Amino acid sequence: MTAIPLYHIDAFTHRLFRGNPAAVCPLATPLPPSLCQAIAQENQLSETAFFWPDGTGGYHIRWFTPTQEVDLCGHATLAAAYVVGRFVAPGCTEVRFRSRQECLTVRKQGELWELDLPRWPLNPAAPPPDLIAGLGCSPQEVWRTPRDLLAVLHDPQQVHTLQPDYTRLARLDSFGVIVTAPGQSVDFVSRFFAPRAGIPEDPVTGSAHCALVPYWSQRLGKTELHAQQLSPRGGELWGTLTADRVLLRGHAVCYLTGQIHLQEAPP
Repeated sequence: MTAIPLYHIDAFTHRLFRGNPAAVCPLATPLPPSLCQAIAQENQLSETAFFWPDGTGGYHIRWFTPTQEVDLCGHATLAAAYVVGRFVAPGCTEVRFRSRQECLTVRKQGELWELDLPRWPLNPAAPPPDLIAGLGCSPQEVWRTPRDLLAVLHDPQQVHTLQPDYTRLARLDSFGVIVTAPGQSVDFVSRFFAPRAGIPEDPVTGSAHCALVPYWSQRLGKTELHAQQLSPRGGELWGTLTADRVLLRGHAVCYLTGQIHLQEAPP
């Protein structure tokens, strides 16, 4: 029987039972994608991250939702760096991950971990009927990112009280829907819905801030931003916009450590 380490990490929070839970599996060598998908489905968290040494001091990384592999996940990358710094290589303060698309660096900044993420371009878009019906309101603005639709609402209360129709949102031609508004105690708030990917609502979505930080930086005229995600679990993030990158910072806490036990002939 093969045993795989499993860490359950709450990301973008300094309190247990808040933020976005991610499963993290450090490996010696990669697993077949079908097995990774089966583990992610069994975990039933928004993301499960798998990483293994790349031979240069860094790690390869892949992320799976309960239903599919994705090209980028912020909170599970933060969680994976936390696992490296606390359990795999205790005291490590900089972790390099190589995904299928690019290299991501995560650095320890005091009590926070800082993700170096791509800056996503934004293109204005007409609101699709399923977006309006799915949100139950008409956004002020709609933008298309390389992956998602970004809907801008009037105030944080609108974002907080949304009760989306996931069936309608799942019909949209996008991975997910980012909903955002100006904040009160923070610069902006958001929520994220991705029913097509098996994630009705993601508690805190680091990758969405590849678009949110550039949008609010331009709108507010500042490059240092403080954000909250208003899911039921809630989360807190700090972002810095550079010429072509988004630096995103957050806390992480460990909820659970354990092992996955596989039969000798896994499916």
